Amino acid sequence: MIIVLILAASTGLFRALGAAGFESFANWQAAAGGGLSVMLLFTAAAHFNRMRPELVAMVPPSFPRPDLAVSLTGVLEVLAAAGILVPQTRRLAGLGLILLLAALLPANVSAARRGLTLGGKPVTPLSIRIPMQLAFIALAWWTTRTAEAVS
Repeated sequence: MIIVLILAASTGLFRALGAAGFESFANWQAAAGGGLSVMLLFTAAAHFNRMRPELVAMVPPSFPRPDLAVSLTGVLEVLAAAGILVPQTRRLAGLGLILLLAALLPANVSAARRGLTLGGKPVTPLSIRIPMQLAFIALAWWTTRTAEAVS
């Protein structure tokens, strides 16, 4: 759940910067795009730090090379984070992120059903995780789809 706090805090910080005159974050949509990028960088870091073994364990057993899947998804999260902030790549990054979030849901479902842990704590229960994943998808769509998005 720390990722939700990171998303909210960084969105608020970017909105405050917008209110202080930084035009790139002059509205909530733009600030949320920045917050989403920060959240993605935070989650991507877990793919390459001490949490990596737990993420590898989250990959459903039927998938080959779970270590490679974790590395690939970490790199894709970094690319999405950067792409959201660049006007020329924002729409493509948003679409890619939506596909990635949808593709990651089976790993989250599998991890919850198998009673795995992340950071030494049980993974987010599905009753929370699925709505949260849908909210991230909606946020990715909203922050990357219109001319009002981060410019």
